[in-house]
Amino acid sequence: MGTSSFLKRAQALLRIRNQLVRECLAELLAVLVLMLITLSGSAQMVTSSGTKGNILTAYLAGALAVMVAIYTAGGVSGAHLNPAFSLALCLLERFPWWKFPIFVAVQTSGAFVSAAAVYALYYDAIRHYGNGTLATSGPWETASIFATYPADYLSLSNGFLDQVMGTGLLIVGILAITDARNKGVPRGLEPVAVALLVLAIEVSVGSNCGCPMNPARDFGPRLFTYVAGWGAEVFRWVKGRG
Repeated sequence: MGTSSFLKRAQALLRIRNQLVRECLAELLAVLVLMLITLSGSAQMVTSSGTKGNILTAYLAGALAVMVAIYTAGGVSGAHLNPAFSLALCLLERFPWWKFPIFVAVQTSGAFVSAAAVYALYYDAIRHYGNGTLATSGPWETASIFATYPADYLSLSNGFLDQVMGTGLLIVGILAITDARNKGVPRGLEPVAVALLVLAIEVSVGSNCGCPMNPARDFGPRLFTYVAGWGAEVFRWVKGRG
């Protein structure tokens, strides 16, 4: 009886009643889940030299991570996960503009923390694979575990077009899936449909830039690699590519 009473008091003290705080915490948790799975899929592929994963398994990990993340926070924050999606909702007047910078900050922070967690999880593997160095290019580079880098042949204009089209496909697809006036997805299966959409985009338009589609997903981990020792090259325009 005493234990039950203590737990009830603890729950009452820990309960968060402020709606904005609840939404931010939900969004943070969802991005953490998203990025932990996504980056770990990349880390497993890269550090094993493809023996314990390949580009398809990495894409699959990212798509399934989206599904889990939406289930994690969809009922609280809407599980935006992506500043581009938050912006689209603002433009459609379905999300208040004053919340936009708050959500972007939370999403980017969650991605940064997730990158740190994956680095800790795969620390030995990353160091072993890179022979003790943290490289952004060359045969033993490990920066691509955390952020996306364009192909050597890609121009700035083509890269810009690639991201506009890829992100546009993502936003249009999500809006179509969640539109109640459209041919509906069975209730509760919307995250599965979005995950399949992400997988379809990744396997079709992912070769140019690695298919980031999410500014927070790319910038947060990229900022972490800069801080963790990969250096300023993660932000530099190198050999005609960004």
